[in-house]
Order: sequence, then structure tokens, then C-alpha cells
Amino acid sequence: MNKVILMGRLTRDPEVRYSQGERSMAIARYTLAVDRRGRRSQEGSEQTADFIPCVAFDRAGEFAEKYFRQGMRVLISGRIQTGSYTNRDGQKVYTTEVIIEDQEFADSKNAAGGSTGGYGGGYQQPASRPEPSSAIGDGFMNIPDGVDDEGLPFN
Repeated sequence: MNKVILMGRLTRDPEVRYSQGERSMAIARYTLAVDRRGRRSQEGSEQTADFIPCVAFDRAGEFAEKYFRQGMRVLISGRIQTGSYTNRDGQKVYTTEVIIEDQEFADSKNAAGGSTGGYGGGYQQPASRPEPSSAIGDGFMNIPDGVDDEGLPFN
């Protein structure tokens, strides 16, 4: 199975080109900076993120062109694809990139910097969920005395 799920920030605006031929198709390329888990270097000399090249085709490419901007945190899933080519100097160059199957925003519009990034297209941030009236400080609801445990959906 070849499945990749990544969350990271765009290092720059997506670069979009359109294919030639009978049916033009958007091809968007962007790089995600994905933080590494684990300890951070005391000196800060170690790389703490991986920079992963990603490619989105057709509608996914058009979506990236329209809505994605540098610095946005996005969540993608897809597959790893490797390849190779010979450069002008005759050396073989190996490539690895993620072919995107699904992509979405990982932050709300306001968390991504408000009007600086701009998702456009009438995006509205969902309203915050109200607290239950009987919630106590630890986030759990108070269950009144006398409630039959058998009626609860869990044991």
C-alpha cells in the first residue's frame, strides 16, 4: 500500500501550469514544510522540518491555485511517486514527490492570518460551540443523582 498523510505549511504560493492538448489540465506544485517530531536541537543547528514536494492535478490543482498561499497550514493525503531523469551534465537525478489525492485547510481562516492569506470564495469560519449548561471545570458534564446507569450509551 502506498499512502501518505501530511500536515505542514506551504513554503511559497503554489506554482501552477496548464497542460497542452485537447483538454487543458491544471498542474500545481508546492512544497510543504512538515515539522519533525521529537527533540529539538539545543543549538538550533539541526533541521527540524522536512520539505516535501507535492503535485496536485486537475481540480485539485485549480483549488490549490485559487486558495492556497504561502504560510498556510494544510493537510494532504496521496501517494509517494519516485522517478529519475538525466540532467544537462549527463548525471542521473532521482526525484520523490507526493501525488495529491486529497487536500484541505488545517487551520481556520483567522488562524492562518486573517485577510493576509485569504481563502476567498465566501469561506465562513464555523461558529464556536457553546458550552453545555451543566459543564463543570474539567470539561465533563455533571450527571444528576438518580439517573439509571443502564440508560447511558456506555458502561
